[in-house]
Amino acid sequence: MDKNNMLPTSTAGGAAHETAEESIASQQIRYQKDVDAGALFVLKSKGSWVHCGYHLTTAIVAPSFLSLPYAFTFLGWTTGIFCLVIGALVTFYSYNLISLVLEHHAKLGNRQLRFRDMARDILGPRWGRYFVGLVQFAVCYGTVVACTLLGGQCMKAIYLLSTPNGTMKLYEFVIIFGCFMLILAQIPSFHSLRHINLVSLVLCLAYSACTTAGSIYIGNSSKGPQKDYSLKGNTENKTFGIFNAIAIIATTYGNGMIPEIQATLAPPVKGKMFKGLSLCYTILTVTFFSVTISGYWAFGNESEGFILSNFVDNGNPLVPKWFIYMTNVFTIAQLSTVGMVFLQPTNEVLEQKFGDPKSQEFSNRNVIPRVISRSLAISIATTIAAMLPFFGDINSLIGAFGFMPLDFVLPVVFFNMTFKPSKRSPIFWLNITLVVAFSALGAIAAVAAVRQIVLDAKNFQLFANL
Repeated sequence: MDKNNMLPTSTAGGAAHETAEESIASQQIRYQKDVDAGALFVLKSKGSWVHCGYHLTTAIVAPSFLSLPYAFTFLGWTTGIFCLVIGALVTFYSYNLISLVLEHHAKLGNRQLRFRDMARDILGPRWGRYFVGLVQFAVCYGTVVACTLLGGQCMKAIYLLSTPNGTMKLYEFVIIFGCFMLILAQIPSFHSLRHINLVSLVLCLAYSACTTAGSIYIGNSSKGPQKDYSLKGNTENKTFGIFNAIAIIATTYGNGMIPEIQATLAPPVKGKMFKGLSLCYTILTVTFFSVTISGYWAFGNESEGFILSNFVDNGNPLVPKWFIYMTNVFTIAQLSTVGMVFLQPTNEVLEQKFGDPKSQEFSNRNVIPRVISRSLAISIATTIAAMLPFFGDINSLIGAFGFMPLDFVLPVVFFNMTFKPSKRSPIFWLNITLVVAFSALGAIAAVAAVRQIVLDAKNFQLFANL
């Protein structure tokens, strides 16, 4: 087997041992019984820590963070900034914990390539198959649907700005965006996305800069709304609003596929994930905080679920039209790359089911099933997005049930069960505190998300032109 197609491993030492370790890893792959086409073809281990940083940035610093000013309308300045900082610290900490667990098991000769592999080995086979595997699939595939819907909404915003009396419907734009995703979905492996994800990194910096500049411009002009930072609604609405906002922030920081991203690293992987996360969180800090603070400052409690919507008031642009066009184009372009990253766990499952690891990656035996299965995956996601334009409410529920356990709870559980820190150590009690706190928050946020779906149910309509 070609050494370039090796699956991930880890090393314990310096450069003197790297050649021997890579040889051992190659032998383990050659004789390991559970090597499948999904791991072999989709999760190729060829990337550097820089490539890993690109993947992480695309997965986390996505256009969903343009909803953070809206989350602040339920929290206010102090609580909002506190939650934003806590979200960054906890996810950076938990992502590093999960990386350490992966490295530890790799040193023992048990390479865990997927989230469900970790759950199977650490918690038991039922956890991997019936909980983590299903939750991860729902989260990642739900994100693909959300990206398709949001891409269509951005395209419609451009259309209405240029043609105010246009008759095209939202579902038509969703289908157009889905066709573009259909082409990108044929990119063979996660590693193949590295250059596209570099472009994605640049795009997220571009539209976040545009959003920040536009918010400051409107906030300093007479066109913007009167600034009001008070919390709306009665006590009940305010309480549930807080937990809805927490679910939004958790979803924004969510990733749900750290093991799959680490699997793309070429051996030895020791320390590379930390560098990739450091690159990602540098970009995250710049973008999240600049957009959130400027957006909420400019629009206050009038901030909408997608802050770019505030740039147009009753069909009248509050900034030059070309500026809105440019910002939306940057956003649309990155949405397509985000959708491709979150499609990778689905691709891996499809390749595992329909691919043949004994045949060449680009043989007819593998190419034909790959094209058919991925085309069906995108077609189904596009259909769901077109039919359910209120998917944002459903996505909040997925975030509460999915991103909370995958990104805030399970990493510290995996760490404690793997390394078994002393009950007298601060890290043990820090991890226990995080498990209890975020399990409770996740449960309450799920209730709040269900309540919001019930309240909005009267407005639900298939293929609605929102």
